[in-house]
Amino acid sequence: MPATLHFWFDFASTYSYLSAMRVERDAAACGVQVDWQPFLLGPIFAEQGWKTSPFNIYPAKGRYMWRDMERLCRQRDLPLTRPAEFPQNGLKAARLALAIPQGEARAAFSGAVFAAQFGQGLNVSEEPVLRSALSAAGVPEDMIDRTADADIKSSLFEQVARAKSLGIFGAPSFVVDEELYWGDDRLDMAIRQAAAI
Repeated sequence: MPATLHFWFDFASTYSYLSAMRVERDAAACGVQVDWQPFLLGPIFAEQGWKTSPFNIYPAKGRYMWRDMERLCRQRDLPLTRPAEFPQNGLKAARLALAIPQGEARAAFSGAVFAAQFGQGLNVSEEPVLRSALSAAGVPEDMIDRTADADIKSSLFEQVARAKSLGIFGAPSFVVDEELYWGDDRLDMAIRQAAAI
Protein backbone atom coordinates (compact mmCIF):
# COMPACT_ATOMS: atom_id res chain seq x y z
CA MET A 1 0.00 0.00 0.00
CA PRO A 2 1.51 3.37 -1.01
CA ALA A 3 2.39 5.90 1.65
CA THR A 4 0.13 8.94 1.85
CA LEU A 5 0.93 12.64 1.85
CA HIS A 6 -1.92 14.84 3.09
CA PHE A 7 -1.84 18.10 1.13
CA TRP A 8 -3.58 20.89 3.06
CA PHE A 9 -4.32 23.93 0.93
CA ASP A 10 -6.33 27.13 0.84
CA PHE A 11 -7.47 28.24 -2.60
CA ALA A 12 -6.45 31.82 -1.81
CA SER A 13 -2.84 30.77 -1.17
CA THR A 14 -0.31 31.67 -3.85
CA TYR A 15 2.24 29.12 -2.71
CA SER A 16 -0.47 26.43 -2.63
CA TYR A 17 -0.82 27.11 -6.37
CA LEU A 18 2.83 26.18 -6.85
CA SER A 19 2.41 22.94 -4.91
CA ALA A 20 -0.89 22.03 -6.56
CA MET A 21 0.74 22.19 -9.97
CA ARG A 22 3.38 19.58 -9.12
CA VAL A 23 2.36 17.52 -6.10
CA GLU A 24 0.69 14.65 -7.96
CA ARG A 25 3.55 14.22 -10.45
CA ASP A 26 6.33 14.44 -7.88
CA ALA A 27 4.56 12.20 -5.36
CA ALA A 28 3.72 9.54 -7.98
CA ALA A 29 7.39 9.41 -9.01
CA CYS A 30 8.18 8.30 -5.45
CA GLY A 31 5.25 5.90 -5.07
CA VAL A 32 3.39 8.27 -2.75
CA GLN A 33 -0.37 8.82 -2.77
CA VAL A 34 -1.76 12.36 -2.30
CA ASP A 35 -4.86 13.20 -0.28
CA TRP A 36 -6.14 16.68 -1.14
CA GLN A 37 -7.38 18.48 1.97
CA PRO A 38 -9.01 21.87 1.30
CA PHE A 39 -9.50 24.21 4.25
CA LEU A 40 -9.80 27.91 5.08
CA LEU A 41 -6.97 29.94 6.59
CA GLY A 42 -9.29 32.85 7.43
CA PRO A 43 -10.51 31.45 10.78
CA ILE A 44 -6.95 30.52 11.75
CA PHE A 45 -5.67 33.99 10.86
CA ALA A 46 -8.58 35.57 12.76
CA GLU A 47 -7.47 33.84 15.95
CA GLN A 48 -4.14 35.64 15.53
CA GLY A 49 -5.90 38.97 15.13
CA TRP A 50 -5.43 39.13 11.34
CA LYS A 51 -8.40 40.23 9.23
CA THR A 52 -6.64 39.51 5.94
CA SER A 53 -3.56 37.83 4.53
CA PRO A 54 -0.24 38.69 6.21
CA PHE A 55 0.92 39.56 2.69
CA ASN A 56 -1.55 42.47 2.81
CA ILE A 57 -0.90 43.37 6.43
CA TYR A 58 2.85 43.68 5.82
CA PRO A 59 3.32 45.43 2.43
CA ALA A 60 7.04 44.63 2.16
CA LYS A 61 6.27 40.94 2.67
CA GLY A 62 3.52 41.14 0.04
CA ARG A 63 5.80 42.80 -2.51
CA TYR A 64 8.42 40.14 -1.93
CA MET A 65 5.87 37.33 -2.25
CA TRP A 66 4.63 38.50 -5.65
CA ARG A 67 8.20 38.94 -6.92
CA ASP A 68 9.05 35.48 -5.57
CA MET A 69 6.02 34.04 -7.35
CA GLU A 70 7.16 35.64 -10.61
CA ARG A 71 10.59 34.04 -10.31
CA LEU A 72 9.30 30.61 -9.29
CA CYS A 73 6.58 30.50 -11.95
CA ARG A 74 9.08 31.49 -14.63
CA GLN A 75 11.47 28.80 -13.41
CA ARG A 76 8.71 26.17 -13.47
CA ASP A 77 7.15 27.37 -16.73
CA LEU A 78 3.85 28.18 -15.00
CA PRO A 79 1.59 31.07 -16.01
CA LEU A 80 1.08 33.77 -13.39
CA THR A 81 -1.58 36.47 -13.52
CA ARG A 82 -2.14 38.42 -10.33
CA PRO A 83 -5.87 38.46 -9.50
CA ALA A 84 -7.48 41.89 -9.18
CA GLU A 85 -8.49 41.01 -5.62
CA PHE A 86 -6.19 39.21 -3.17
CA PRO A 87 -6.91 37.13 -1.26
CA GLN A 88 -9.95 35.85 -3.08
CA ASN A 89 -12.94 34.28 -1.40
CA GLY A 90 -12.34 30.54 -1.74
CA LEU A 91 -15.31 29.43 0.37
CA LYS A 92 -17.41 27.96 -2.46
CA ALA A 93 -14.40 26.37 -4.10
CA ALA A 94 -13.39 24.71 -0.83
CA ARG A 95 -16.92 23.40 -0.27
CA LEU A 96 -16.98 22.02 -3.81
CA ALA A 97 -13.61 20.32 -3.39
CA LEU A 98 -14.92 18.61 -0.25
CA ALA A 99 -18.11 17.56 -2.05
CA ILE A 100 -16.02 15.71 -4.65
CA PRO A 101 -14.78 12.35 -3.33
CA GLN A 102 -11.09 12.06 -2.53
CA GLY A 103 -9.17 11.00 -5.64
CA GLU A 104 -8.41 12.06 -9.19
CA ALA A 105 -11.51 14.21 -9.68
CA ARG A 106 -10.88 16.25 -6.51
CA ALA A 107 -7.24 16.72 -7.53
CA ALA A 108 -8.22 17.76 -11.06
CA PHE A 109 -10.88 20.19 -9.86
CA SER A 110 -8.56 21.77 -7.31
CA GLY A 111 -5.80 22.14 -9.88
CA ALA A 112 -8.23 23.75 -12.32
CA VAL A 113 -9.35 26.27 -9.68
CA PHE A 114 -5.76 27.22 -8.87
CA ALA A 115 -4.92 27.54 -12.58
CA ALA A 116 -7.95 29.77 -13.18
CA GLN A 117 -7.09 32.03 -10.26
CA PHE A 118 -3.34 32.42 -10.47
CA GLY A 119 -2.73 31.34 -14.04
CA GLN A 120 -5.53 33.43 -15.60
CA GLY A 121 -6.37 35.92 -12.84
CA LEU A 122 -10.02 34.83 -12.70
CA ASN A 123 -12.30 35.24 -9.69
CA VAL A 124 -12.85 31.78 -8.22
CA SER A 125 -15.82 32.90 -6.14
CA GLU A 126 -17.82 33.27 -9.37
CA GLU A 127 -20.02 30.36 -10.42
CA PRO A 128 -19.02 30.32 -14.13
CA VAL A 129 -15.36 29.90 -13.12
CA LEU A 130 -16.21 27.07 -10.74
CA ARG A 131 -18.46 25.39 -13.29
CA SER A 132 -15.61 25.52 -15.80
CA ALA A 133 -13.27 23.91 -13.23
CA LEU A 134 -15.83 21.16 -12.58
CA SER A 135 -16.14 20.52 -16.30
CA ALA A 136 -12.36 20.39 -16.71
CA ALA A 137 -12.24 17.77 -13.96
CA GLY A 138 -14.95 15.68 -15.58
CA VAL A 139 -17.40 16.43 -12.76
CA PRO A 140 -21.04 17.32 -13.58
CA GLU A 141 -21.52 21.08 -13.32
CA ASP A 142 -24.64 20.67 -11.20
CA MET A 143 -22.32 19.55 -8.39
CA ILE A 144 -22.11 23.28 -7.65
CA ASP A 145 -25.51 22.99 -5.96
CA ARG A 146 -23.82 21.00 -3.18
CA THR A 147 -22.16 24.19 -1.87
CA ALA A 148 -25.46 25.03 -0.12
CA ASP A 149 -25.82 21.61 1.52
CA ALA A 150 -25.66 21.58 5.31
CA ASP A 151 -23.40 18.52 5.40
CA ILE A 152 -20.84 20.15 3.10
CA LYS A 153 -20.86 23.36 5.14
CA SER A 154 -20.35 21.27 8.26
CA SER A 155 -17.53 19.32 6.60
CA LEU A 156 -15.60 22.49 5.84
CA PHE A 157 -16.05 23.69 9.41
CA GLU A 158 -14.69 20.33 10.58
CA GLN A 159 -11.76 20.62 8.16
CA VAL A 160 -10.70 23.90 9.77
CA ALA A 161 -10.96 22.34 13.23
CA ARG A 162 -8.91 19.37 12.06
CA ALA A 163 -6.27 21.64 10.55
CA LYS A 164 -5.96 23.45 13.88
CA SER A 165 -5.63 20.14 15.73
CA LEU A 166 -2.74 19.21 13.43
CA GLY A 167 -0.98 22.47 14.24
CA ILE A 168 -1.48 23.89 10.74
CA PHE A 169 -1.02 27.67 10.62
CA GLY A 170 -0.42 28.33 6.92
CA ALA A 171 -0.74 26.88 3.44
CA PRO A 172 0.40 24.82 1.77
CA SER A 173 1.01 22.34 4.55
CA PHE A 174 1.82 18.66 4.23
CA VAL A 175 1.20 16.04 6.87
CA VAL A 176 2.98 12.71 6.75
CA ASP A 177 2.32 10.28 9.60
CA GLU A 178 1.46 13.23 11.92
CA GLU A 179 4.65 15.11 10.93
CA LEU A 180 3.91 18.64 9.67
CA TYR A 181 5.76 20.37 6.84
CA TRP A 182 4.89 23.94 5.86
CA GLY A 183 5.46 25.69 2.58
CA ASP A 184 6.00 24.76 -1.06
CA ASP A 185 9.73 24.60 -0.35
CA ARG A 186 9.12 21.68 2.03
CA LEU A 187 7.09 19.58 -0.40
CA ASP A 188 10.08 17.55 -1.59
CA MET A 189 11.08 16.76 2.00
CA ALA A 190 7.53 15.68 2.83
CA ILE A 191 7.40 13.39 -0.21
CA ARG A 192 10.72 11.79 0.72
CA GLN A 193 9.44 11.22 4.24
CA ALA A 194 6.26 9.60 2.94
CA ALA A 195 8.24 7.41 0.54
CA ALA A 196 10.42 6.18 3.40
CA ILE A 197 7.50 4.89 5.47
